[in-house]
Amino acid sequence: MQDEIEMNEPAEVIAAFRRGKKYNCWPVRFVFKNREVEVKEVGLAYPIRKNGALHHIFDITDGQADYRLELNTARLVWYVTREADHYEAT
Repeated sequence: MQDEIEMNEPAEVIAAFRRGKKYNCWPVRFVFKNREVEVKEVGLAYPIRKNGALHHIFDITDGQADYRLELNTARLVWYVTREADHYEAT
């Protein structure tokens, strides 16, 4: 079972850039709501257009919860737009 929360929280993100990898840019660590999260895996990354601006979406996990990070390339700001906790089946 997953408990999913939609949000639009600003985030401070450390990202890596490297050509020739699966993604040319990917988040490594981020801070939001005074919590620091280390990215363990990027599951999916894709661009979309919102209100005329290009946004890069990253579905990621820290191994305990899933997050969706969104980079607004027009304003160069990051947001956490979704958080989902993992719960083990009993």
